[in-house]
Amino acid sequence: MWLVKVGGSLMDSAALQSWLGVLASFGGGRVVIVPGGGPFANQVRRAQDMWGIDNGVAHRMAILAMEQYGLMMSGIRPDLRLASSPEEIEKVLRDAAVPVWLPAAMTLDSPELPETWDLTSDSLAAWLANKLGAQMLVLVKSVVPGEPSITAANLCARGVVDPMFHQMAAPGSYETRLMGREQYGMMERMLVTGMSAGTLVMTRMPGQEPEPIAVVRRTLRRPRRPAPH
Repeated sequence: MWLVKVGGSLMDSAALQSWLGVLASFGGGRVVIVPGGGPFANQVRRAQDMWGIDNGVAHRMAILAMEQYGLMMSGIRPDLRLASSPEEIEKVLRDAAVPVWLPAAMTLDSPELPETWDLTSDSLAAWLANKLGAQMLVLVKSVVPGEPSITAANLCARGVVDPMFHQMAAPGSYETRLMGREQYGMMERMLVTGMSAGTLVMTRMPGQEPEPIAVVRRTLRRPRRPAPH
């Protein structure tokens, strides 16, 4: 199982439709999409600044912002299927489809998740990857570092991911990669051929990283091409 967190910064880009097309066409039975918060979450920040609501309320609103983005994704690609629990995710995968995670049911009252802006959709994607026993986590961002590999702590320091991402990702046994918004073609090749792509994110101390995942090429049927856009 691979989790692909599609950042909210892609919402105003045509690349969003391309990413969803690739994931829906080539990720069936294997990929789970985690939506970011994007402009929906930005409106929560504005409301908090304007009205002084506390972090607990803002945290719940931001999670619902992720749900709005997820609902929008399913509107763009109706072949994506919404899922709000591990059982629903597994069912969609068994049907050889691609689920879009709606996080509210699993996260709103979870004692594991602090109600702070230090924890956003990046950390929630890592948290879900831990829960599901994922093999890989891919973070899709508008901007990616130029290095072939980078530590999660460095990404946190640069503000590329939220401050708690390193802590959330560290317990996982999955490989983590960072990809840019125009790299959906690389993602397609990665899903089809097993080639490595993107920036390797090191979430542990040196020598403790998981082995890169060898992906088996699918040979039973020809993958469907993404819908034209």
